[in-house]
Order: sequence, then structure tokens, then C-alpha cells
Amino acid sequence: MEQADLEYWFDEYSESVLTYILLMVRDYQQAEDLTQETFIKAYRHHQQFESRSSVKTWLFTIARNVTTDYFRKKHPLQHYFGLTLEEKDTKPIPEQLVAMNSQNEQLYRAIRQLKPAYRQVIILRKLKEFSTEETALILKWSESKVKMTLM
Repeated sequence: MEQADLEYWFDEYSESVLTYILLMVRDYQQAEDLTQETFIKAYRHHQQFESRSSVKTWLFTIARNVTTDYFRKKHPLQHYFGLTLEEKDTKPIPEQLVAMNSQNEQLYRAIRQLKPAYRQVIILRKLKEFSTEETALILKWSESKVKMTLM
């Protein structure tokens, strides 16, 4: 694994990973920190990538795990009971991340209202366009659970 490969991964996927994490944690600064942590873990463990999935799927699996760990540490009761955190300020995401029109803004607000399990599936399947199989790999779920969550 070359340094150039790791830099390519960051250049290619960091914005997409940041958007995913931001929709989960609803805090831009925290999402940036967790995105950096995701890529640090990918760098430290790149030898474990076995090409059984795409690089993007592997990175999103790491991002999901980093985000889950964040919720376990920072909000243990909400994580345990599967509760969503109280909605923070619902102002649009900063312009440097996404230039949203009002329709997209409404969509993102609605997604932030979903319970975490539904939010993850919607983001991965519909916004990030992962297949059912890839979504199941990232979430460590069965494909049927992913399909049922979307129903």
C-alpha cells in the first residue's frame, strides 16, 4: 500500500464520509473530527483491507464504527435505548460542505428526525447509493434486515 493510495482514498471519499457522519451526529465540527478519525484508522489498519469489498464500503464501515463508538461514549443512554438526540439547531449545513436548495434542505431535516437505524439505511442506500449487500456489510446486518428496514 503506497502513500499515494491512501491520499487518493482521502481525496476520493472524505467528503462523502463527512456527509454521512454529519447526518448521523448533526454537529459539523464533531463530524469533521470523526471523519479524520475514520481516515486515521484506515491508515493504521490498511493492511487489513482484503479487497472482499470496495474501498468505499470498507471506509464507510470504519466511519459507522467510529460514529457508533462516539455515541456509546458521549451519549450512552441514547445509544442503549436507540433514541435520537434532541434536534440541535436545524440551520442548513455550512456552505463549504453542500450548497443545498430548499428541497434538499427539507430532505436532510427529515432524515435527521429518523431513528438512527432507519437514518443509516436511508443514507447508505438512497443517498450514498450503496447496494443492499454493501449496506448490510457496512452495518453488519443481514440483507433481509436492510430490506425490511426500508419497507
